[in-house]
Amino acid sequence: MSKVCTIPAFSSDFKVSVIGCGNVGAAAAYAMLIDGTPAEVVLVDRKIEKAQALALDFEHSMAFYDNTKVTASDDYAACADSSIIVITAGARQKEGETRLDLVAKNKAIFAEIIPALAKAAPNSILVIVSNPVDVLTYEAVKLSGFPENRVFGTGTMLDTARFKFHLSEKLCMSPHSVNAFILGEHGDTSFPALSSANVAGVPLLEMEHMCEGDAETCYSDTRNAAYDIIKGMGYTCYSIGIVIREIMSHIYHHSKVVLPLSVVLHDYYGHSDVALSVPCILDSTGVAEQIKLPLNQKEQEQLSKSVETLKSYL
Repeated sequence: MSKVCTIPAFSSDFKVSVIGCGNVGAAAAYAMLIDGTPAEVVLVDRKIEKAQALALDFEHSMAFYDNTKVTASDDYAACADSSIIVITAGARQKEGETRLDLVAKNKAIFAEIIPALAKAAPNSILVIVSNPVDVLTYEAVKLSGFPENRVFGTGTMLDTARFKFHLSEKLCMSPHSVNAFILGEHGDTSFPALSSANVAGVPLLEMEHMCEGDAETCYSDTRNAAYDIIKGMGYTCYSIGIVIREIMSHIYHHSKVVLPLSVVLHDYYGHSDVALSVPCILDSTGVAEQIKLPLNQKEQEQLSKSVETLKSYL
């Protein structure tokens, strides 16, 4: 008698969906698969062949890391019961373009995507990655009808990581030991919060081999990084993929870690009705709290410039 193999129904306690299977979506999904945290990763793309091919490529590496179910679809209904939905879909920044040049095209795409996702997975957390991330985060809050803590953008989390790297190179130490934030727009009006930056409590500008000019050079390298990478590669994807994996992990582990994320402001230094990056506490509920970082007069003026710039695109 031949043996009958019965496969039990699959159940997922932590399901992550990725909308858009371009370079960023693929890098994020790959990073999360290697991490091993999700029980299921859903890949959604309007071109089903692309989603299926990416899923098959991932499945062929399953022998080397924790078993995770990978699902490919062109239907947002596949995102049902997702804990997190990562949205990378949309036109990407090309050489010579700023992120804000993408506003009209990607607003139109979000008008289709967000209501469908909100209907399919009403209890999910939406992580916005598509650019311009601050404008689209604000749009996603309005279009989804979700509580604001469950809709946020990756914002300046990558900018901050870049800044810490460049500072650490100058200081000859690990980026982990540098405490500094890039805040505001994920774009040309971002700014470094130098007045609060420190290493082990020592103000950054009091560290040996570091002066304000050095810090501004590190910031300039940070601000221009995406343009430099796009000029050479045509796109960025790997570092933002790791950022998305980090966000996913902190939500899963209820980390209550402080990260610079794009959120809708309410009287933050007098600013409201706009989304941009400020330090936030992230846990399993999403953004649990916004932290009002001390800013000097110059930094408050830079924050106002970011707000003014972004509000002109809302």
